[in-house]
Amino acid sequence: MIWLDYQDRRPIYEQVVEKFKVLIIGGAMPAGTKLPSVRQLAMELSINPNTIQRAYMELEQQGLIYPVKGRGNFVSEKDNVMKVGHEAYLQEFCSLVEKGRALKVEKDLLISKIDSCYKEGKDDRDKRVQ
Repeated sequence: MIWLDYQDRRPIYEQVVEKFKVLIIGGAMPAGTKLPSVRQLAMELSINPNTIQRAYMELEQQGLIYPVKGRGNFVSEKDNVMKVGHEAYLQEFCSLVEKGRALKVEKDLLISKIDSCYKEGKDDRDKRVQ
């Protein structure tokens, strides 16, 4: 389920958080899905259980998972996951807009491109429904 990149300069717990975020926000782990226990995942990844606990605490703070005493950690309700996903998307979007500003991409061009992409996505969705 989760693979770590030991060449990555980021701490292991951050990698674990990122991998779970991708799985949860992407829908591979729907609401109510039980996460592996801290001990089990630590053994699978051959890392310290405190590292997994730290990652789970971070995911809980972000609203992606919640603990149930004596039962483990579970993926939060879809509304919470969508909220976190929207926030992450908007952060990434702002970063891209800043890159565009640095490259002197005109605001009108950016807005028309967003409109175009949004319409294309809507058309694709309509075709799948039919």
